[in-house]
Amino acid sequence: MLTSTTMRPSKLHPFAQQIQESLYVSVSRALSLTSNIKELHKIHSLLITSGLVRTVFFSGKLISKYAQLKDPHSCSSVFISVSPTNNVYQWNTIIRAMTHNGLFIEALNHYTKMRVLNIKPDPFTFPSVINSCAGSGKFDTAKIVHEHVLELGFQSDLYIGNALIDMYARFSTLDKARQVFDEMPNRDSVSWNSLVSGYTAHEEWEKALETFHQSRTAGLTPDSFMVSSVLPACSGLNAIMEGQIVHGLSLKLRIDINTKVCNSLLSMYLKSNKLEECHKLFNEMPIRDTITWNTVVSGYSQLGLYQESIVLFKEMLNNHKPDLLTITSVFHACSNIRDLESGKFVHNYMVVNGYECDITASNILINMYAKCGHLSEAREVFNKMKTKDLTSWNSLINGFVKASLYEEAIETFTSMKMDITPDFVTYVTILPIGTFLMSLKLAKSLHCETIKSGFNSSIIVRNALIDVYAKCGKMEDALNQFQNMKDRDIVSWNTIISACSHSDEYNLGFRMINQMRIEGILPNVATILTTLPLCSNLGAKRQGKELHGCVFKLNFESNIPITNALIEMYSKCGNLKNSIRVFDHMKVKDVVTWTSLIYAYGIYGQGNKAIIAFENMKAARIIPDRIAFLAIIFACSHSGLVEKGRAYFNEMTKDYKIDPKIEHYACVVDLLSRSGQLPEAEKFILSMPMTPDASIWGSLLSACRASGTHTKIAERASKRIIELNSNNPGYYILVSNVYASLKKWDEVRKVRKLIKDKGFKKEAGRSWLDIDKKIYVFSSGEKFFEQYEEVKNLLEVLGVLIAKEGYIGNLRYVFHDVGKDEKREILCGHSERLAIAFGLLNTKPGTPLQIMKNLRVCEDCHTVTKYISKVVEREFLVRDANRFHLFKNGSCSCGDYW
Repeated sequence: MLTSTTMRPSKLHPFAQQIQESLYVSVSRALSLTSNIKELHKIHSLLITSGLVRTVFFSGKLISKYAQLKDPHSCSSVFISVSPTNNVYQWNTIIRAMTHNGLFIEALNHYTKMRVLNIKPDPFTFPSVINSCAGSGKFDTAKIVHEHVLELGFQSDLYIGNALIDMYARFSTLDKARQVFDEMPNRDSVSWNSLVSGYTAHEEWEKALETFHQSRTAGLTPDSFMVSSVLPACSGLNAIMEGQIVHGLSLKLRIDINTKVCNSLLSMYLKSNKLEECHKLFNEMPIRDTITWNTVVSGYSQLGLYQESIVLFKEMLNNHKPDLLTITSVFHACSNIRDLESGKFVHNYMVVNGYECDITASNILINMYAKCGHLSEAREVFNKMKTKDLTSWNSLINGFVKASLYEEAIETFTSMKMDITPDFVTYVTILPIGTFLMSLKLAKSLHCETIKSGFNSSIIVRNALIDVYAKCGKMEDALNQFQNMKDRDIVSWNTIISACSHSDEYNLGFRMINQMRIEGILPNVATILTTLPLCSNLGAKRQGKELHGCVFKLNFESNIPITNALIEMYSKCGNLKNSIRVFDHMKVKDVVTWTSLIYAYGIYGQGNKAIIAFENMKAARIIPDRIAFLAIIFACSHSGLVEKGRAYFNEMTKDYKIDPKIEHYACVVDLLSRSGQLPEAEKFILSMPMTPDASIWGSLLSACRASGTHTKIAERASKRIIELNSNNPGYYILVSNVYASLKKWDEVRKVRKLIKDKGFKKEAGRSWLDIDKKIYVFSSGEKFFEQYEEVKNLLEVLGVLIAKEGYIGNLRYVFHDVGKDEKREILCGHSERLAIAFGLLNTKPGTPLQIMKNLRVCEDCHTVTKYISKVVEREFLVRDANRFHLFKNGSCSCGDYW
């Protein structure tokens, strides 16, 4: 305690003593009122000249004031000027000053010197020392200081106890904090607040809430600090009712107007996705600070309310300055909705206001520009970064890959390896380039790097390798990767099943599904979506129905992507009724749902029903996208609805402002060509705003071949295809076949030489059917299969029977320079005829047969199948590359229009 003797010298003349006392009062008041460093320096000078600077009172006041004005150097100067001193008040003051300015080590050094000089600390010494222990992270020192407290018998001091609770909480030793709390003879609100805050800070939500309830039982009235500490525990436990009770308590105690409490409530409601309560609270807040805005802007972005987050951010700038975390959350929002304009606005705000972009902010900025397709800006941000981490490089590479700038991605990857070691994310990002470029060499090179770097054991990298090998045509390598995996996750199974589908290894795909089931791996949504195409492509009705049953067992029947895939699966497996049934049972339908139904009608040649579905979709306020328009034009094309198809094309461009892609133009060309309007189709091609590719000319040429007319158009289309130098062998084979039909054998030889030089192989015609749960596959011209002789004999018998009905072979569909008998033999060996004959031999009379074919049915086989359906009195449902044909009583559902 300070006495009069410590404040001023004694034995002065009464008048001098009166002057001295007046000076004391004036200087003491000036010290209390001063608020800037210049005034403080003047007072300090006055104290030096008056000789009062060395007094305990004024030296202590000076140190405290310098500390308050953030000038720790002057604090030390004043303390040195009075040193050595045995006065504990002066030591306490310098320790407190250093602690206040965050110079925790210096504070602890002063405490150590104090102990060395045998100056006995008092209860006022320890709160600052304990705080410095926590601030410096010196846990060993903290334990020693606690021992000193016990030695001196200060453990019952309320302020020291509170400081110890806070210190141990900051050191994450919450059990020790609780022990100190429990041993305290007296506790105040700070004691309870410190413990609850400590639990909350370390996400020990249950203990925080439990301690809060204990404080209420002990009769403590919570203050704003307690409420703002316990609310995060409520949101952490998702105990929204508890949080609302606390909110009600804050209203009752009238601390709900406290901004800190409101901010905690906002955070809780946002984390609990209670947007209505959040919105109401935010609008009713009397005072909003920067934390308020930061909380709401970041919270909206995290909840996916990206547009709202951006709008609030711009409003925030009127009165508050956002922190960097908020800015990065807005960048995140901009990238998710591809809002480049707002992203640039925020970036410019950062630059103008002098924000320093840390690595995290820069990485998010790179990602934002990359997602918005502005790779030049992304690269500029990247180049300006002083320090780059793995995320920086990976974000830029990923941006290039997503933008299909594969060379830039590979160049960046090469540069990266000179600066930093790639991680597994890098390889997972770069590996798909091998798929996009169909570069097996790149895939193998990257595979070698993953082995050298040790990432080959990573499940996610292995999954990527399975995918890239399969898509590069190396299914065997993909299978090896899968089989050599020590551990597999659900993605591994989904990837190999997808690889089987991509590589037409359908039976292997079904075996994988069975193996997955045997190993007890539960399918997820992605598994179902990956497996259904196997059924669709193979026309495997039985497996498709089993999968549908699995969908019900797993409660996936309300999943829209799965039900959409079921519509497609049933339609491609020859069961349009089930497709419609799935559609009708769907409670929620999106544009893909309607498109699937429209396409289903299209492949069955039911164009008018497809039109009704399209119009119903619009009536349901579902906006058609480019795929929906493609489906309806396709449906019109396969039903001869030329004017309707053209009208939809115009509607797409004029009413919906959708720019047609190359596939839309190809569909219109197909629409015109199928209806025999070949000159009009050629004219349409030449009027296209983009360069027609091989698919466009191929549609026209295919129609020319089918019609057998317009040879000049056919020749022009053939030349265009050759000039385009396509990598699709199908177009060259089409050109060769057209020249063959025109008997231009020299041209045929030239094209076939070109095919050989390019290393192309013609896709063999294949047909398959399912009999008694087994798939039988036949290739054109195949002679080595079970029951070949019986099939051959049956086809000969059928040939005689259909000839009596009027069938005459159309030999122009044999594109080989051979005799008529050989041409008839070639036609007789087409895969669908082999499949039909095999099906007739192995099923009961009258049983409908379903045949799948990988290529378009030729005109002669189409005619033959009609005749066979009549003479054997059977129905044949044939799916070719374009659509379904239902052959019955000598006619086809396509009306000979396919």
